[in-house]
Amino acid sequence: MAEFSGKVILVTGAGAGIGRATAKAFAAQGARVVVSDVSVHGGRETVAQIEEHGGTATFVACDVSDAKAVDALFDQAIRDCGHIDCAINNAGVDIEMKVEPQWDLELFERIFAINVRGVYLCMRREVEHMRALGSGAIVNLASFASIAGVPNKPAYTASKHAVLGLTRSAALFYAQHNIRINALCPGSVNTAIIHANFAIIPGGEATLNAANPAHRMAEPEEIAEAAVWLCSPRSRYVIGHGLVIDGGQSVQ
Repeated sequence: MAEFSGKVILVTGAGAGIGRATAKAFAAQGARVVVSDVSVHGGRETVAQIEEHGGTATFVACDVSDAKAVDALFDQAIRDCGHIDCAINNAGVDIEMKVEPQWDLELFERIFAINVRGVYLCMRREVEHMRALGSGAIVNLASFASIAGVPNKPAYTASKHAVLGLTRSAALFYAQHNIRINALCPGSVNTAIIHANFAIIPGGEATLNAANPAHRMAEPEEIAEAAVWLCSPRSRYVIGHGLVIDGGQSVQ
Protein backbone atom coordinates (compact mmCIF):
# COMPACT_ATOMS: atom_id res chain seq x y z
CA MET A 1 0.00 0.00 0.00
CA ALA A 2 1.24 3.52 -0.82
CA GLU A 3 2.53 5.31 2.27
CA PHE A 4 0.05 8.20 2.06
CA SER A 5 -2.99 6.33 0.82
CA GLY A 6 -6.13 7.99 2.21
CA LYS A 7 -4.22 11.11 3.30
CA VAL A 8 -4.85 14.66 2.12
CA ILE A 9 -1.84 16.87 1.51
CA LEU A 10 -1.90 20.61 0.84
CA VAL A 11 1.01 22.12 -1.09
CA THR A 12 1.26 25.87 -1.68
CA GLY A 13 3.36 27.26 -4.49
CA ALA A 14 2.80 23.97 -6.31
CA GLY A 15 2.61 25.42 -9.80
CA ALA A 16 6.30 24.87 -10.52
CA GLY A 17 9.68 23.92 -9.10
CA ILE A 18 9.93 22.40 -5.63
CA GLY A 19 6.20 22.75 -5.01
CA ARG A 20 5.28 20.85 -8.17
CA ALA A 21 7.82 18.11 -7.47
CA THR A 22 6.49 17.81 -3.91
CA ALA A 23 2.86 17.58 -5.00
CA LYS A 24 3.77 14.86 -7.50
CA ALA A 25 5.83 12.94 -4.93
CA PHE A 26 2.94 12.82 -2.45
CA ALA A 27 0.49 11.83 -5.19
CA ALA A 28 2.82 8.99 -6.20
CA GLN A 29 2.53 7.74 -2.61
CA GLY A 30 -1.25 7.60 -2.81
CA ALA A 31 -2.15 10.99 -1.32
CA ARG A 32 -4.95 13.21 -2.51
CA VAL A 33 -3.17 16.50 -3.15
CA VAL A 34 -4.60 19.99 -2.92
CA VAL A 35 -2.44 21.98 -5.33
CA SER A 36 -2.35 25.71 -4.66
CA ASP A 37 -0.57 28.49 -6.49
CA VAL A 38 -1.08 32.11 -7.50
CA SER A 39 -0.53 30.92 -11.09
CA VAL A 40 -3.69 29.29 -12.39
CA HIS A 41 -1.87 27.92 -15.43
CA GLY A 42 0.96 26.43 -13.37
CA GLY A 43 -1.35 24.93 -10.78
CA ARG A 44 -3.61 23.31 -13.32
CA GLU A 45 -0.59 21.96 -15.16
CA THR A 46 0.62 20.30 -11.96
CA VAL A 47 -2.79 18.71 -11.46
CA ALA A 48 -2.75 17.46 -15.05
CA GLN A 49 0.68 15.88 -14.57
CA ILE A 50 -0.48 14.14 -11.39
CA GLU A 51 -3.63 12.82 -13.03
CA GLU A 52 -1.65 11.67 -16.05
CA HIS A 53 0.17 9.24 -13.75
CA GLY A 54 -3.00 8.03 -12.03
CA GLY A 55 -2.89 10.35 -9.03
CA THR A 56 -5.62 12.47 -7.51
CA ALA A 57 -5.34 16.24 -7.19
CA THR A 58 -7.41 19.40 -7.18
CA PHE A 59 -6.34 22.99 -7.76
CA VAL A 60 -7.23 26.05 -5.70
CA ALA A 61 -5.78 29.41 -6.71
CA CYS A 62 -4.38 31.43 -3.82
CA ASP A 63 -2.18 34.42 -3.10
CA VAL A 64 -0.78 33.41 0.29
CA SER A 65 -0.12 37.01 1.28
CA ASP A 66 -3.88 37.68 1.23
CA ALA A 67 -5.60 36.55 4.45
CA LYS A 68 -9.02 36.25 2.82
CA ALA A 69 -7.57 34.19 -0.03
CA VAL A 70 -5.84 31.86 2.43
CA ASP A 71 -9.06 31.39 4.39
CA ALA A 72 -10.89 30.64 1.13
CA LEU A 73 -8.21 28.09 0.21
CA PHE A 74 -8.57 26.20 3.47
CA ASP A 75 -12.34 26.43 3.52
CA GLN A 76 -12.53 24.93 0.03
CA ALA A 77 -9.89 22.26 0.71
CA ILE A 78 -11.70 21.09 3.85
CA ARG A 79 -15.07 21.28 2.13
CA ASP A 80 -13.85 19.20 -0.83
CA CYS A 81 -11.58 16.75 1.01
CA GLY A 82 -13.00 16.66 4.53
CA HIS A 83 -9.68 17.26 6.25
CA ILE A 84 -5.98 18.05 5.74
CA ASP A 85 -3.41 15.64 7.16
CA CYS A 86 -0.22 17.40 6.10
CA ALA A 87 0.68 20.81 4.71
CA ILE A 88 3.73 21.96 2.78
CA ASN A 89 4.05 25.75 2.98
CA ASN A 90 6.24 26.17 -0.07
CA ALA A 91 5.05 29.40 -1.71
CA GLY A 92 7.77 32.04 -1.74
CA VAL A 93 9.75 34.51 -3.80
CA ASP A 94 13.45 35.23 -4.22
CA ILE A 95 13.93 38.75 -5.53
CA GLU A 96 17.30 40.38 -6.03
CA MET A 97 17.62 43.60 -4.06
CA LYS A 98 20.34 46.21 -4.42
CA VAL A 99 22.09 46.75 -1.09
CA GLU A 100 23.79 49.96 -2.25
CA PRO A 101 23.17 52.77 -2.68
CA GLN A 102 19.50 52.40 -1.70
CA TRP A 103 17.38 49.61 -0.22
CA ASP A 104 14.04 49.12 -1.92
CA LEU A 105 11.24 49.24 0.66
CA GLU A 106 8.62 48.04 -1.83
CA LEU A 107 10.63 44.90 -2.60
CA PHE A 108 11.25 44.30 1.11
CA GLU A 109 7.53 44.47 1.86
CA ARG A 110 6.67 42.16 -1.04
CA ILE A 111 9.24 39.57 0.04
CA PHE A 112 8.00 39.56 3.63
CA ALA A 113 4.34 39.55 2.57
CA ILE A 114 4.79 36.28 0.68
CA ASN A 115 7.66 34.53 2.46
CA VAL A 116 6.71 35.32 6.06
CA ARG A 117 3.12 36.56 6.21
CA GLY A 118 2.14 33.82 3.74
CA VAL A 119 3.61 31.06 5.91
CA TYR A 120 2.07 32.61 9.03
CA LEU A 121 -1.40 32.84 7.48
CA CYS A 122 -1.28 29.24 6.29
CA MET A 123 0.04 27.92 9.61
CA ARG A 124 -2.69 29.79 11.47
CA ARG A 125 -5.32 27.70 9.68
CA GLU A 126 -3.29 24.49 9.65
CA VAL A 127 -2.60 24.24 13.37
CA GLU A 128 -6.21 25.07 14.24
CA HIS A 129 -7.49 22.37 11.90
CA MET A 130 -4.91 19.73 12.87
CA ARG A 131 -5.40 20.38 16.58
CA ALA A 132 -9.08 19.55 16.11
CA LEU A 133 -8.11 16.40 14.20
CA GLY A 134 -5.66 15.36 16.89
CA SER A 135 -2.66 15.01 14.57
CA GLY A 136 -0.86 16.47 11.61
CA ALA A 137 2.44 17.41 10.02
CA ILE A 138 3.57 20.75 8.61
CA VAL A 139 6.69 21.42 6.58
CA ASN A 140 7.74 25.00 5.87
CA LEU A 141 10.13 25.82 3.03
CA ALA A 142 12.92 27.78 4.59
CA SER A 143 16.33 28.03 2.92
CA PHE A 144 20.10 27.88 3.22
CA ALA A 145 19.51 31.60 3.81
CA SER A 146 17.76 30.65 7.07
CA ILE A 147 21.09 29.68 8.61
CA ALA A 148 23.58 31.95 6.83
CA GLY A 149 23.88 35.41 5.37
CA VAL A 150 23.57 35.70 1.60
CA PRO A 151 25.23 38.69 -0.12
CA ASN A 152 22.84 41.08 -1.87
CA LYS A 153 19.80 39.36 -0.36
CA PRO A 154 19.17 41.13 2.96
CA ALA A 155 15.36 40.99 2.80
CA TYR A 156 15.20 37.43 1.46
CA THR A 157 17.70 36.23 4.07
CA ALA A 158 15.79 37.94 6.86
CA SER A 159 12.52 36.45 5.61
CA LYS A 160 13.89 32.93 5.59
CA HIS A 161 15.37 33.38 9.07
CA ALA A 162 11.84 34.33 10.11
CA VAL A 163 10.37 31.18 8.54
CA LEU A 164 12.75 29.02 10.54
CA GLY A 165 11.88 30.97 13.69
CA LEU A 166 8.16 30.48 13.10
CA THR A 167 8.78 26.78 12.58
CA ARG A 168 10.75 26.27 15.77
CA SER A 169 8.45 28.29 18.00
CA ALA A 170 5.25 26.68 16.72
CA ALA A 171 6.82 23.22 16.84
CA LEU A 172 7.56 23.56 20.55
CA PHE A 173 3.97 24.39 21.39
CA TYR A 174 2.06 22.12 19.03
CA ALA A 175 4.11 18.99 19.69
CA GLN A 176 1.84 18.45 22.72
CA HIS A 177 -1.08 18.30 20.30
CA ASN A 178 0.53 15.61 18.14
CA ILE A 179 1.36 18.08 15.36
CA ARG A 180 4.90 17.91 14.04
CA ILE A 181 6.26 21.09 12.46
CA ASN A 182 9.59 21.15 10.63
CA ALA A 183 11.34 23.07 7.88
CA LEU A 184 13.46 22.35 4.84
CA CYS A 185 16.51 24.52 4.20
CA PRO A 186 17.59 23.89 0.60
CA GLY A 187 20.64 25.40 -1.00
CA SER A 188 20.67 25.99 -4.76
CA VAL A 189 17.93 24.02 -6.52
CA ASN A 190 17.55 23.58 -10.26
CA THR A 191 14.39 25.65 -10.71
CA ALA A 192 13.35 28.73 -12.67
CA ILE A 193 14.04 30.90 -9.61
CA ILE A 194 17.74 30.05 -9.49
CA HIS A 195 18.09 30.26 -13.27
CA ALA A 196 16.81 33.83 -13.09
CA ASN A 197 19.80 34.65 -10.86
CA PHE A 198 22.46 33.31 -13.22
CA ALA A 199 22.61 36.55 -15.20
CA ILE A 200 23.87 38.52 -12.18
CA ILE A 201 26.36 35.87 -11.01
CA PRO A 202 29.74 36.17 -12.78
CA GLY A 203 30.21 32.82 -14.48
CA GLY A 204 26.58 31.88 -13.81
CA GLU A 205 25.83 28.24 -13.08
CA ALA A 206 29.49 27.16 -13.35
CA THR A 207 30.50 29.56 -10.57
CA LEU A 208 27.61 28.44 -8.39
CA ASN A 209 28.42 24.76 -8.80
CA ALA A 210 32.16 25.23 -8.30
CA ALA A 211 31.54 26.69 -4.84
CA ASN A 212 29.51 23.66 -3.76
CA PRO A 213 31.18 20.48 -2.44
CA ALA A 214 28.70 18.42 -4.49
CA HIS A 215 29.60 20.46 -7.60
CA ARG A 216 25.95 20.69 -8.63
CA MET A 217 22.55 22.04 -7.68
CA ALA A 218 19.88 19.87 -6.11
CA GLU A 219 17.01 18.68 -8.26
CA PRO A 220 13.49 19.63 -7.07
CA GLU A 221 12.69 15.95 -6.61
CA GLU A 222 15.45 15.61 -4.01
CA ILE A 223 13.83 18.32 -1.89
CA ALA A 224 10.42 16.75 -2.43
CA GLU A 225 11.64 13.41 -1.10
CA ALA A 226 12.72 15.13 2.11
CA ALA A 227 9.28 16.77 2.46
CA VAL A 228 7.60 13.37 2.10
CA TRP A 229 9.91 11.89 4.74
CA LEU A 230 9.22 14.72 7.20
CA CYS A 231 5.48 14.08 6.89
CA SER A 232 5.80 10.31 7.25
CA PRO A 233 5.79 8.19 10.43
CA ARG A 234 9.44 7.43 9.68
CA SER A 235 10.33 10.89 11.01
CA ARG A 236 7.97 10.79 14.00
CA TYR A 237 10.73 11.87 16.42
CA VAL A 238 11.75 14.90 14.32
CA ILE A 239 10.23 18.10 15.70
CA GLY A 240 11.20 21.74 15.14
CA HIS A 241 14.10 20.84 12.85
CA GLY A 242 15.46 22.83 9.93
CA LEU A 243 16.73 20.11 7.59
CA VAL A 244 19.59 21.54 5.54
CA ILE A 245 19.88 20.12 2.01
CA ASP A 246 22.71 22.03 0.39
CA GLY A 247 25.32 19.60 -0.89
CA GLY A 248 27.57 20.42 2.07
CA GLN A 249 27.87 24.14 1.35
CA SER A 250 27.02 25.21 4.90
CA VAL A 251 29.72 23.06 6.51
CA GLN A 252 32.68 24.32 4.48
